[in-house]
Order: sequence, then C-alpha cells, then structure tokens
Amino acid sequence: MVRVLRAIRKSAVLTPSSLACLSQIPTVNLTSGCAHGCLYCYTRGYLTYPGEDRIAFYTNTLAKLREELARKRKRPRAVYFSPSSDLFQPVPQVLDMAYDILDFLFDVNIGVAFLTKGHIPMRHLKLLQANASQVRAQIGLTTLDEGWARIFEPHAATPSLRLAQAKALMDSGVITQVRLDPIFPGLTDGEELLDSLCAKLAEARVKRIAASTLFLRPAVVRSLRQHLREGAMLDTLIKHFEPQARLAIHAERSSVVALPVDIRRRIYARVKRIAHRYGIAVRVCACKNPDLATESCSIAGDWSHPSPRPVQRGLFDECERR
Repeated sequence: MVRVLRAIRKSAVLTPSSLACLSQIPTVNLTSGCAHGCLYCYTRGYLTYPGEDRIAFYTNTLAKLREELARKRKRPRAVYFSPSSDLFQPVPQVLDMAYDILDFLFDVNIGVAFLTKGHIPMRHLKLLQANASQVRAQIGLTTLDEGWARIFEPHAATPSLRLAQAKALMDSGVITQVRLDPIFPGLTDGEELLDSLCAKLAEARVKRIAASTLFLRPAVVRSLRQHLREGAMLDTLIKHFEPQARLAIHAERSSVVALPVDIRRRIYARVKRIAHRYGIAVRVCACKNPDLATESCSIAGDWSHPSPRPVQRGLFDECERR
C-alpha cells in the first residue's frame, strides 16, 4: 500500500525540462515519487524521492497553476505530464487533482501531453475524448507478459488494459503512440516476444512507437537487487551491461550506465525490422541515445497540426468492461 504524504508546493508548477524532447513545452508533476513503483524508474535517485511505497502529493498544485497562468503574458500552447511521475496513479487524491487540472487546462484552451502506464479512469477518458484535438498521448509498455509486468511495474495498469486504452484514445481522435521503454536486454528484446507485441499493437491500430533500452543508475541497480534478489532474471539483466560505460544523456548534469552501443544498435534494428512488418514506425530517442540516434521520440507530441477526426462512437466499452 502506498503512503500519501500531503505537501505544499513552494516551487513553480510549470517547470522547464533539460531533456531536448521536452525543451519546447513546460512540464508538471502532481507528486514527488510515483505510486506505480516501477523498479527501473530513474527518479528513485532524485534527492526529492520520498522513499519506497511513498509519494508526496502537492495539494496546492491547481491553485498555484491558476496563479502562474494568470501572470503570464503568453500562455503555453500545451503542457506535459509528467517528467518524473504519472498523471494516472492509483491514488484517489491524485486522480481527483488530475481531473480538475485537465478540466481547467482544456477550459482555458491549453493542450495536454502525457505519458502513462496507469489505469485511466472512465471519467478522465471521457474528458480526454471530449477534448481530443487538445491531447497528445503516449502509453508506456515494457512487455505483454502480465507476470513480468507485476514484477517490474507492480502498481501500474496491466499491459492488456494499456493496449485497450491506447486503442480507445486513438479511436476517439486523440493522437496516440506507444512508448516501448525500457526494453530489458535478454528478457523482452527477443524476436518472438517483439513480434507478438507488434502484432498486438497492430491489432490496436497503433502506427507509431518510441523505443529505448534499460539504462542503469545506482538507485535503479539497488532497486533491482532488492526486488529481484539473486536470480536468473537479475543476472541476465546485469551481465548485459558489462563492461560498464557511462553515457551522458541530453539532460543537464545527467549520465547513466548504458548498454554497449552495439547491443543497443542491434536491439533497435530488430524492433524497427519487426515493427515495419506490421506497418508501425519506430523512433529512437536521441536524448537517451545521443551516440546513435538523432531523432526525437516526440514524447510531448506534435502540436503543428490538429488531431484526426474520430472514426466511431462507443469507443470506451472495452476499457469499461475491464
């Protein structure tokens, strides 16, 4: 069970990101820490990380956001949720705040981009549907295996539900892509697993995915060792990072232990080849792979054109049954 620590935000709500993919859009976090508890989350190493199974919930976020926007001469075209937490965490207070902030932003004609591995409640889905042209969505997936997902993402939505949500968002006219991140070397990068995943994505009519492999920081290594303990899965992951080489990613004062470039290159080539068979385009983010990629993963979406028109009605039935 996740413990919620109520906190008052003193810093600004709208904050810039040093990631190149987010350089043109302000970002918002409703919490410090995230209730999904993903073992690989890089925010475990932040000084503000509240600890395992804890989140600090900023109760005054909406009030401060209203004040900040009222003072701005030029409002942002859109905002991004969230660089270090998830907008749709399984915490009632967070979900209520998320709905109120989304409703407010749409009301003042500010768009919303988000990346989530969470369960989007029905009322939030309907709000996103009603404002489809103002939404850019990314759904995070690491595997279709429900057992592995429970291990690595213990409190996130099931992979099947995330796929259903991606389809529901696209069918309602929301520009949506899937983010295959992280890919676990030796576990989720195999030919058959990737083929099965891309087949399911194609069934859901996904046309674009962004991909990145697992990167290690000291806090992530501690998390993996704590939860996986000594065993074949942990050994498989760790051995792929030997010999270790630090990689400076496109974020201020940030570096990670990366897979050797040849391994990453082979994994991305495999993902692209298999995805191409199913008519799916793949982007590899240069922020996380500056040594072999030049493209943006489009994590905040493209705001230069409107969303497509919805293709049908009754789009949320499948999600509602889950």
